Amino acid sequence: MLSTSPLTAGVTLLIALLMFGTAFAVGKGRHRYGIEAPAVSGHPAFERLYRVQMNTLEWAIMTLPCLWICAAYVNDVVAAGLGGVWLVGRVWYAVAYAREPAQRAKGFTVGALAFGALGLCAGGGVLWKLLGY
Repeated sequence: MLSTSPLTAGVTLLIALLMFGTAFAVGKGRHRYGIEAPAVSGHPAFERLYRVQMNTLEWAIMTLPCLWICAAYVNDVVAAGLGGVWLVGRVWYAVAYAREPAQRAKGFTVGALAFGALGLCAGGGVLWKLLGY
């Protein structure tokens, strides 16, 4: 079966790449700062990398279902567009947090707003379908 949501699939792959990138950064940070597993604290720069990974994972778990529900019940372009905005916000957040934690808020806000829009679109699309439209 051919997917009707290739743009959303592409955004999903980019989100997976972001998750890989955050995991890779944590692994590299473990080596650079001498933090042996299972420790998750020690050097502040490592702790920032770890928090970026965990926070991005926490948000991705909520965002991905909304992304695909939006694609299925609204459309591929809307879902992919909002997913792309979420992705940009998360990259912005990750880079800012790794450099200077106080600067992470703008990227976080962009991602959170995109997530909210995805959730509203997904919920609205499902409700619309349940109402028979």
